[in-house]
Amino acid sequence: MAKILIIEDDPLMSRLYQKVFKFENYDVAATSNGREGLEAARTGKPTLILLDIMMPEMNGLEVLDKLKADPELKKIPVVVLTNLAGTQDAETALAKGAVKYIVKSEHEPKEVVQMVKEIIAGYTRNEVPAAPSAA
Repeated sequence: MAKILIIEDDPLMSRLYQKVFKFENYDVAATSNGREGLEAARTGKPTLILLDIMMPEMNGLEVLDKLKADPELKKIPVVVLTNLAGTQDAETALAKGAVKYIVKSEHEPKEVVQMVKEIIAGYTRNEVPAAPSAA
């Protein structure tokens, strides 16, 4: 069973995504800030990480840097799931190693689950999905 780690400081959004992924039979863990998220990634070795950008203690881009710098964690695909709709933010996240940048307000949770399924399927075939353009 694929393990999803949700790093999201908004409790409502976190619960929402936990529910939709559990409904789809994923093993789900969630943390509410970047430091906890990094620790959970190290101990839980998730299949994929959903990462918010705007968080207390350590923002998502800092977490992404640390994930990609860690030899044991750098291969875990990271999907940035945020409300920041700026193309600069998307380009930065993708350049730092995120495989996808999703703006929460532009996609239903079911659509997010479908995108994650496709990414995991790509990784299980040993193919890294191409980073989408930030347009």
